[in-house]
Amino acid sequence: MFCLPGATAFVPALVVSGLPNHDFYFAGFLPQKKGRQTKLKQLAEEKKTIILYESPHKINTTLEQIKEFFGEDTKVSLSREISKKFEETKRGTISELIEFSKSKTLKGEIVLVVSNV
Repeated sequence: MFCLPGATAFVPALVVSGLPNHDFYFAGFLPQKKGRQTKLKQLAEEKKTIILYESPHKINTTLEQIKEFFGEDTKVSLSREISKKFEETKRGTISELIEFSKSKTLKGEIVLVVSNV
């Protein structure tokens, strides 16, 4: 039996985030509309590192919502295109990542790692 590295994007994103990884919650994609705020409230109560998947066209909205529910000093890592040619990871406060995401057009698969410890 073999294990294919990179088959699950959240593991490498968690490792390169530099955020606490001893206790984490993988939430996957947030609900599209109904239940989204309820899910964010639930996640904000988890005292773990939270991992989310997000699409490029929703990333700015999601980052703003993380700021609203988790607080403006929340530490976040944004990784995209993991194990591909244009792989990129940006770390900082949620406010810094909002500024970063608005300054350029992000493409590809995005993994957010949110410190809530």
